[in-house]
Amino acid sequence: MNFNRAVLSNGLRVLTIPMPSFESATVMVMVGAGSRYETKKNNGISHFLEHMAFKGTKKRPSAMDISLLIDGMGGEFNAFTGKETTGYYIKSSRAKLETSMDVLSDMLQNSLFNSKEIEKEKGVILEEINYHDDSPTHRIGDVYERLLYGDTPLGWNIDGEKDVIRQIQRQDFLDYTAGLYSPNNMTLVVAGGIEEDKAVELANKYFDKMKRLDILRHIKVVENQTKPGILIKEKKTEQIHIAIGFRTVPSIHKDKYPLYVLAAILGGGMSSRLFHEVREERGLAYYVGTSSDHYSDCGSLVTGAGIDPKRAGEAIRVILEEYGKIVGRGSRVASSELQKAKDFIKGHTVLRLEDSRSVANFYAGQELLEKEIDNPDDVLAKIDAVTISQIEDVAKKYFVNEGLNLAVIGNIANRQELEILVKL
Repeated sequence: MNFNRAVLSNGLRVLTIPMPSFESATVMVMVGAGSRYETKKNNGISHFLEHMAFKGTKKRPSAMDISLLIDGMGGEFNAFTGKETTGYYIKSSRAKLETSMDVLSDMLQNSLFNSKEIEKEKGVILEEINYHDDSPTHRIGDVYERLLYGDTPLGWNIDGEKDVIRQIQRQDFLDYTAGLYSPNNMTLVVAGGIEEDKAVELANKYFDKMKRLDILRHIKVVENQTKPGILIKEKKTEQIHIAIGFRTVPSIHKDKYPLYVLAAILGGGMSSRLFHEVREERGLAYYVGTSSDHYSDCGSLVTGAGIDPKRAGEAIRVILEEYGKIVGRGSRVASSELQKAKDFIKGHTVLRLEDSRSVANFYAGQELLEKEIDNPDDVLAKIDAVTISQIEDVAKKYFVNEGLNLAVIGNIANRQELEILVKL
């Protein structure tokens, strides 16, 4: 799989990824706009805007007009918001490629932001916040990042604060888009059963008239942690949900791939060290898993688990012991274990990229956030190149007390016990 890149006169980057055997095609626009670009006064607007984009344009005045058109061609459409990007996509038969381009360009250039629709959608957003608050497995990641990044945009929840959402008005959307929704801050990706020349021609037809704007910049993360950190969100739950991990590196750092493999060894799948030790051997958790997550200027390797409140201390101790083994206080990484972790990552990567929407997302994120774009084969090769020595080196470098953090949701009887435990 390979891509081609073109740049329109207004700075919009167009990536085309032909997948000849596919009858479908995905058109995705990803914007360098997310919740870390927000302020206290508009926290949540990135996500709110994602909802409003489907609520009507000058050409298609209502949400029903847009839905009927896309449903009528058997397509699917949706959007997603992160802390650094927002994406909009339509996946359809490749014969409907032009319609997908037309609708997405219309939404991004001509959304009405109708005040009545804004007021109605506030109720939807508030219920979505309630839904996330009632789902500790979802919210624990937010608590963990609040601990890491504090009261800064990167530490705030993507869905925003209820009081702020209630106050957002039409002008807030106009102001926000004027600072970020510029063609030179976007990438348009077309993946699937497409003709590349035709896709670029359509991109010019529907997107070339977008005007360039002055782009806002986000606040860079300043990390100055000197001792282990703990943040507890008290909530009545049957389980205690934890996220425990270490600060690491940005997405473009050379240590990213060794960290990916390290995360897979620790908690990537049912044969990983933590799944075996925490769940299978000791019965301490229902779910447990580890990921290596990266933003443009920071990162973290973190393990999440849902555990028995009465055995929370034991579970945290066991997780930290498994971290410690990697840095030389126990079993070293075996060559067979290394290969299994690599195969786990590579297999999941291949499976994920069997869908044109996932392919579009894979390329769009790299175009916006990284210095160069890797094709899937490049990524697999970089995973294959990771050595045991690299894994142990990154563990020793980042598994240190001054970078250790524990976030908790649940009923905590003894905070002091956790503070005693949180050290490597």
